[in-house]
Amino acid sequence: MERTIIHVDMDAFYAAVEVRDDPKLRGKPLIIGALPHERGVVSTCSYEARKFGVRSAMSIKQAYRLCPDGVYMHPNPHKYKEASDRIHEIWASYTDAVEFISLDEGFLDVTGSQALFGGAEKIGSDIKKRTISKTGLTCSVGIGYSLMSAKLASEEKKPDGFFAIPDAETLKSLILDREVGIIYGIGVKTSETLKNNGINLVRDIISNPKAVIGLLGNHGRQIIELAEGIDCRRVTPYYKAEAKTIGREHTFQQDVTDENYLKDVLRLLAKELSLNISLKNLSARTITLKIKYSDMKQITRSKSGDIVFRAKDIYNIAASMLETVKKNPVRLIGITLGGFEQPELSQISFDDITQIKNREREELLDKALLDLSIKYGGGVIKTGNEILAEKHFERNEKIL
Repeated sequence: MERTIIHVDMDAFYAAVEVRDDPKLRGKPLIIGALPHERGVVSTCSYEARKFGVRSAMSIKQAYRLCPDGVYMHPNPHKYKEASDRIHEIWASYTDAVEFISLDEGFLDVTGSQALFGGAEKIGSDIKKRTISKTGLTCSVGIGYSLMSAKLASEEKKPDGFFAIPDAETLKSLILDREVGIIYGIGVKTSETLKNNGINLVRDIISNPKAVIGLLGNHGRQIIELAEGIDCRRVTPYYKAEAKTIGREHTFQQDVTDENYLKDVLRLLAKELSLNISLKNLSARTITLKIKYSDMKQITRSKSGDIVFRAKDIYNIAASMLETVKKNPVRLIGITLGGFEQPELSQISFDDITQIKNREREELLDKALLDLSIKYGGGVIKTGNEILAEKHFERNEKIL
């Protein structure tokens, strides 16, 4: 059976959420990421900002040079995640074969379910209508016979687009005279390699297969197939239960050498991670500390052992690993949790009872704090150490 794939891509997602919540931003060049005086990159930007040449992953300094009159904002991850969850629910209502590429992008294999919902075009149309109804946001939908054709179809009429590429011949005729970067799978470096050797257009790839293979090897063979419209890649469904890791990290505005300050940041990251996994009823066996130094060298340290979910335990393990690494200036620090399990009952001995009673008191307090966090927000209750850490963090960020 010939496959039918739908690709859904939200339009300037983070920026669109901010405009939805503050209509005064509509029509303005909006850049989400760091502020102009900070170190960082552009997460996303509105279409008005893109007219100035601003793009995702661009340094914020370069973005400011291109668009000094733009509106610059920090991202609001919790707000975007809430909108994303609603979007993902819509997609999952049409097929269980959904591959979430990111918060705002995904592939749906509707080969087996399209007849049930009136065909692929009907599903695509319904997704667009339900998305704007439930979230107030627009999306672009592409329908194809493969991953690449669906991806290219969604990009063809952006923003708020709808397009279909039903077969390989239609795909080839569409992209033949476009630059090689149009092919889903050719990144910036590969594109530069091809162009530096006179292979600028898709038709050049098809006309010079030996040259492409000579430059790129097996990857070149895959690119030739894609240029011919041959794409056998499958939608790989994502299941929340299979999530391998959850992490949080912070990039400093200036490099940090103060170990106490680094530990304060770890304490705040540990609290956020603890809340995250507690809401999912998970515990973690593996804690990984991530550090990126001022010279961009990155290291990780991991420790596996008893299951943990409390912020204090996550912090203590991460802080102990921090003490073992080089004391060079730090650009970024983070914690990642892995080896997830759901808590289980186990048999205990008489000697464990006193220890367990103390632990139960702590867990009752944690449960009460979790309930308050869910009801009023994660920052409603703080330990003394967390309050000190936040004050230290805010003071240092202002100084830096």
